[in-house]
Amino acid sequence: MTDEDQKQRLSQLEAKIEAAKKANQPKARADADISGGELAWRMVIEMVSGLGIGFGIGYGLDSLFGTIPIFLVLFTLLGLAAGVKVMLRSAQEVQEKQKAAEASAEKDERD
Repeated sequence: MTDEDQKQRLSQLEAKIEAAKKANQPKARADADISGGELAWRMVIEMVSGLGIGFGIGYGLDSLFGTIPIFLVLFTLLGLAAGVKVMLRSAQEVQEKQKAAEASAEKDERD
C-alpha cells in the first residue's frame, strides 16, 4: 500500500466514524433547557411575590392612613392580577422556546 492509499482510507474511516457519531447522538428534547418542576416553581414564586408585594403595599397604606382594610384588599387583588400576568408571560416564553426548538429539530431532520 502506498502512503496516498492509507491517507485516503484513513479519511474515509474518519468520515464513517463522524457519521456514526451523528447517528447515535440522542435527539435534543424541546424542553431540555427547563424542566416542568423548574417552570412550576418559577410560576409559584411569581404568583406569591405578586400577592406579597400587593399585600405589603395595601397594609402599609392602611396603616399610614388609618383606614379600614380597603387598600389591603385592593392592592392584594392588584398583586394577584400582576402575578397572573407575569405567570402567563413566563408560560408564553417557554412555549415559544419549545416551538423554536421543535422547528430546529425538524429542520435538522430534513437536512
